[in-house]
Amino acid sequence: MMLAPINRNRLKIFSLLLFLFVLSFIWHHESITTGVSKNLQNLICKENSTQNATVNKSSIPAEKDVQDTVVLIWKWPWGYQSPLHTCPDYGIFGCKLTVNRSLYSVANAVLIHHADIMYDKKSLPQDPKPHFQYWIWFNLEPPRIISNLKMLDNLFNMTMTFRRDSDIYEPYGWMEPLKKRGQNFTIPNKSKLVSWVVSKWYSGAPRIAYYEELKKHINIDVYGAKHKKLSMNDFYNTISQYKFYLAFENSVYKDYITEKLWSNAFGSWAVPVVLGTSRKNYERFVPGDAFIHVDDFSSPKELAAYLLELDKDEEKYRKYFNWRLQYRVMLNRGLSYAYCNVCKIVRESPVYHVIHSVEKWFLEDV
Repeated sequence: MMLAPINRNRLKIFSLLLFLFVLSFIWHHESITTGVSKNLQNLICKENSTQNATVNKSSIPAEKDVQDTVVLIWKWPWGYQSPLHTCPDYGIFGCKLTVNRSLYSVANAVLIHHADIMYDKKSLPQDPKPHFQYWIWFNLEPPRIISNLKMLDNLFNMTMTFRRDSDIYEPYGWMEPLKKRGQNFTIPNKSKLVSWVVSKWYSGAPRIAYYEELKKHINIDVYGAKHKKLSMNDFYNTISQYKFYLAFENSVYKDYITEKLWSNAFGSWAVPVVLGTSRKNYERFVPGDAFIHVDDFSSPKELAAYLLELDKDEEKYRKYFNWRLQYRVMLNRGLSYAYCNVCKIVRESPVYHVIHSVEKWFLEDV
């Protein structure tokens, strides 16, 4: 059967419209799907970006987000005030050093200098100690200079002294190995023999008694208390003229090696003649050929004879400086650094303990 021409034309038009409708539907559906996919993808990327930012931020906390460790300096040691905002200069962050006693209840540590409280127990903090707080006993003097240690029983948690076995070690000086062995050194010209600078003259003290015998056999120039005046400006220029320096400590006590050796003798390039703790104890800190110990001689007279011998033997005298090819002397960095070091060590010391007797610990080797 044959269709009429008009019907054929209508069929073509209908087919074309149907095709365009289907094509439009497919295009519209894909557009919606693609749009949803892109939006979803953007949301996922944004969320991932936010999560990554959060992770990065938490892995490297900002300095302002770190909770400060608060160290309360109960009294300025010897009344000497020093800067309290220098910890970042030493690479130590997150510390708040203060002398404001209103912060006592939140302080992680209270640093108490013994010489400033030793005559009155009431000069210690009187409020109850928070359970998280450390009391730190700070002392740089030997037993003969301080007193009233008994009143510290069961109060303190850490010690900070010149003794190496302290919780916080605070030496007067130390030796540090050189990164490269030194090539040579020049000893300043020496026109004089023996010097001694003494600030406190304790009659009957071992160093005074030894000096009184030694001076009978060798000439000694004494500066300081009851003797020649010497200003700090002229100190090193004056002492460097001497071949030997009497680094006599005011006490014979474990690890008590003060600026008399580290700064006075080594700083002025004079060979130190030491009186104090044992040679064995000195050699824990200083090479054995860097000093002369009075205990190496049977008497002050014998020591004097040895010093006079060295005065005439340049080669033998020079051997007392050979340590300078391998080491350099480092001096105590001062109270500002000490306070920051307290903060650092307290932060790293999670174990809480009490010192039942500071007296027993400090006097055990006397």
